[in-house]
Amino acid sequence: MVAGFSRRSMMAMGAGLGVTALAGGAVHAATRPRPVKPLLMAHRGCSALRPEHTLASYAKAIADGADFIEPDLVATKDGVLLARHENNIAETTDVAAHPEFAARRAVKVIDGEKLEGWFTEDFTLTELKTLRAKERLGALRPESMSYDGQFQIVTFDEVVDFVAAEAAARGRTIGIIPEIKHSTYFNGIGLPVEDLFLARVKASRVLATMPMVVQSFEIANLKRLRTMLAGMANVQLMQLIDDDAHRPADVAAGGGALTYGAMLTPAGLAEIAGYADWVAPATRRIIPLGADGRLAAPTSLVADAHKAGLLVGTWTFRPENTFLAGDFRDGGDAKARNPEGSVREIRRYLQTGLDGFFTDDPALGYRALNVSQ
Repeated sequence: MVAGFSRRSMMAMGAGLGVTALAGGAVHAATRPRPVKPLLMAHRGCSALRPEHTLASYAKAIADGADFIEPDLVATKDGVLLARHENNIAETTDVAAHPEFAARRAVKVIDGEKLEGWFTEDFTLTELKTLRAKERLGALRPESMSYDGQFQIVTFDEVVDFVAAEAAARGRTIGIIPEIKHSTYFNGIGLPVEDLFLARVKASRVLATMPMVVQSFEIANLKRLRTMLAGMANVQLMQLIDDDAHRPADVAAGGGALTYGAMLTPAGLAEIAGYADWVAPATRRIIPLGADGRLAAPTSLVADAHKAGLLVGTWTFRPENTFLAGDFRDGGDAKARNPEGSVREIRRYLQTGLDGFFTDDPALGYRALNVSQ
């Protein structure tokens, strides 16, 4: 069985989410008590203002009130878990400026998509430590871009130690919400990311108690982790949901027909509840956009998921006009930051009954949760 967060640890965070051990098969909603207040999840850290997946990004997110810090996890050539959004590091590091690595530029098919760039599995950790992070969205985020070249890539172990140190210094509980990336792909090249992850969990005293939600867009790895993490009261699992017509990478690799859309039917949600604690679709799956670009009526997804016994998260709130629904844009440049609009949009989504949400700017998420106006 998979256990949920202990009441003591989550109440220390102020969330009040007490979850008891989960039995196999269908799980009743009562076994997954909802948090007193939705959990604030820092998407790749404070990625709106600092280069993503750097200690600077995580530090800013924690200072701004995040409950959970997200390290996406990919593998190096020598089997080290690294905090990067994708294994292709062309857009998030200065690897292209390193002539010694020019010959490693490659074209690969990752989860059915043809990509060109430099890939973490072709580098040792020592080599990757010579690189520096940069802002993925470039001029759209000038404050973050101003830090290009300053911060190194960090390992999962380094992230865990940093979050634990920040929690101790601040006297509050801070969790992590790692996403296992490209599981089927990495397993196919001899770098089983779940085994690497489980080894780090087993070796870490911190991870024996730190609140942790493990995410994936795939299914088989979550089912395996459910068994392998049995008995850890601080751990939950989150099933991420992509576009309706797409299939999880492990399903596609096995020739299956299951789509993410089918996973969000009542029957699909009941199946997810048998192995995961959370379901997390994109924001527009919860409140879609109308033809005018403004928010339409909410779907029944949050209520349906709660009925199935699942907690509901969503991704991702971003503070620039270009990412906001028309209701919340301020009439300025599409690329400009619009903090007030982002806060208002988050509040509108919170009205649907969300249990947690990802944001690129945790300070705005904190305002949406805690400041009346």
